[in-house]
Amino acid sequence: MDIRQKIKELPTDSGVYIMKNATGEIIYIGKAKNLKNRVSQYFRNSKDFPVKVKAMVSNIADFSYIVTNTELEALALENNLIKKHQPYYNILLKDDKSYPYIKLNLKSDFPKLEVTRTLRKDGAKYFGPYIAGMRANEIIKTLCYAYPLRTCNVKITKTPKRPCLNYHLGLCSAPCAGKISKEEYKKLIDEVISFLNGHDDKVSKVLEQKMQSAAKAEQFETAIVLRDRLEMLKKLGRSTITYLNKYENLDVFAWATNGALASIAVLLVRGGKSVGCETFHLIDVSLGMKESIEQFIPQYYLNARVPAEIVVPCEINEVLNEWLNQQRQSGLGIDGKGNVKITFAKKGEKAKLLEIAKKNAELALDKFVETEKRNYDYTSGAVDKLQEILKLKKRPRKMECYDISNISGVLSVASMVVFWEGKPDKAKYRRFRIKTVEGPNDFASMNEVLTRRFEESKKPNNDDESFSILPDLIVIDGGKGQLSSAYNAMLKCGVNVPMIGLAKKEEEVFLPNQSEPIVLPRSHNSLKMLQRIRDESHRFAITYHRSLRNKTQSILHQIEGIGPTKTKLLIKYFKGIDKIKTATKDELRKVKSLTNKDIDNIYKFFNES
Repeated sequence: MDIRQKIKELPTDSGVYIMKNATGEIIYIGKAKNLKNRVSQYFRNSKDFPVKVKAMVSNIADFSYIVTNTELEALALENNLIKKHQPYYNILLKDDKSYPYIKLNLKSDFPKLEVTRTLRKDGAKYFGPYIAGMRANEIIKTLCYAYPLRTCNVKITKTPKRPCLNYHLGLCSAPCAGKISKEEYKKLIDEVISFLNGHDDKVSKVLEQKMQSAAKAEQFETAIVLRDRLEMLKKLGRSTITYLNKYENLDVFAWATNGALASIAVLLVRGGKSVGCETFHLIDVSLGMKESIEQFIPQYYLNARVPAEIVVPCEINEVLNEWLNQQRQSGLGIDGKGNVKITFAKKGEKAKLLEIAKKNAELALDKFVETEKRNYDYTSGAVDKLQEILKLKKRPRKMECYDISNISGVLSVASMVVFWEGKPDKAKYRRFRIKTVEGPNDFASMNEVLTRRFEESKKPNNDDESFSILPDLIVIDGGKGQLSSAYNAMLKCGVNVPMIGLAKKEEEVFLPNQSEPIVLPRSHNSLKMLQRIRDESHRFAITYHRSLRNKTQSILHQIEGIGPTKTKLLIKYFKGIDKIKTATKDELRKVKSLTNKDIDNIYKFFNES
């Protein structure tokens, strides 16, 4: 059906719309209070659209939609679909990290502190996340020096067990040995929770007293450890934001753009302390701040706990506020299940935090732009330059490079490495066992490999894209001789795609039927890209050859009397394990140094086992 006709038939209900390109790939997912109005906006006069919106619209070949009862349901559905399909034009958490939290399972009579990166609705208390040098494991160790909590997984039963070394060192209260009651242990847990909520003064005093006692008792190693723990607490204290409520938990979102790209920074404050700032770079159909923030926040809180307060640089809609409240009420809140306070900070103390977050977003964006430019120069930019240098009619988006690996013709293998837009496409790598060539003949081996590769491309209904899609450029490791042999092998298959050779010694680029090479400066990005694909094909071939050799050796070493020396002789003579398996005793006798007993053992191993 024509897209414009489909738009006319759209309902006016709330829901989610799914944009697809000509191949059926989902490229954008959005939500709408009114599906008809929202979707039709994309196909009106687009001259005022941002560049990425225009790019997306030009790629839309079809769309579908899902009607929901409410806009809130649409938000939840949109969020889940974006996470599942990862559409190119949506805001995606490309830097998606899973930071550590400290977990305390209060359902246990004697809970222990654990580090986890998975948040669950299990009734446990979660503290964190811990980023920017705040190591969750170190905090747990510090707490265990102050309060002797259990750290093991020993099951606590009514029958007391013998206390372990940690008990005697004062690092565990030994509930498994009945050395502490539930009530006394709960008091320790309450102190720990108080510390993790920002009340750290008491822990410092406890550690200070223990350090002084250890020093007086001349337990200097223990005193040094306690001193280091106190230093860590001081470092934690230096992150306190003095103008905030001492025990406040909040997340601060800021947005920055340079007109073409955008970044969002999230400043995390836990217990009145800044625990770090995360930054995310956006692939965004609309670079407006409000739209970016509103689409980003739900995705962010799929992997993070929602604090009691969120500070934002603009007003956000009530539907998102309601969704955040639902997240907290479902058990995904940091400090209880109360509603979220959304603060649009224009002035005052929260505005200062917003400025800090914005500065981080701007710095991250500048760094990201530099990195992206450098990556472009090394990859897609190098592809563009290579097209100019080689005078190719088509951009060499898909490049294939081949390499042969063997030792004196033994276990000959070949690799096919694929680069797409100047970057490795490892899912498309392929490897070959040389079947028709005896001895170390790289020319003949290359001929076999290319013949097999192009025969695969001609097979009907071949769904292996690595073979079914021909390359835009083939790179051969070698000079004029290797290139000429490979080029003739390709032509015999009825295929004619651009091919070059890269000679190792001088790193010269040879073209078929041209005697003079193309010499590029060693610093040229296109040459570096060709070197990367050549070196990668060499690495891949050697890795495969080594794995086959190790596999063959491990099989032969299982045979009585066959050690490393005789293994090498067998492999060198038969060129591989398959021929050894089918060898007759007369054929085995032709291998030097094998005794009659060795021959009998080899034959029995492969024929009577």
